[in-house]
Amino acid sequence: MDRKPSHSKPEITTANFPTLHTFLRGYFHEDVADEYGTPPEAAEQFCEDADTDERTPVAREWQQLTELTHGQPATLNAALKKLGSAVQLNEEEIPQISAIFARCLAQKPRRHAANE
Repeated sequence: MDRKPSHSKPEITTANFPTLHTFLRGYFHEDVADEYGTPPEAAEQFCEDADTDERTPVAREWQQLTELTHGQPATLNAALKKLGSAVQLNEEEIPQISAIFARCLAQKPRRHAANE
């Protein structure tokens, strides 16, 4: 009975989190320490590298995933691993990354968008 909540939550699959999956494979990989230092630094680098139409969906999917997992490190790490992450985040890194992605969403587009 408790398998299906009254409001359905998206399943944690690469199909439901496609841009987060791409981000995780590109930034949260085995060499994250060598390339970026820490996962929050990797997220920061992504926000600098990506343009708005890349940043926004990743940041939104991150927020959605942290809500689904209630920001619990074990649950979130399991979900991230399922989506392609090779990194285990600790309790301090999760809110740091969430803050970075919140800032990503708040950033004004750097490039001129014709239709906004």
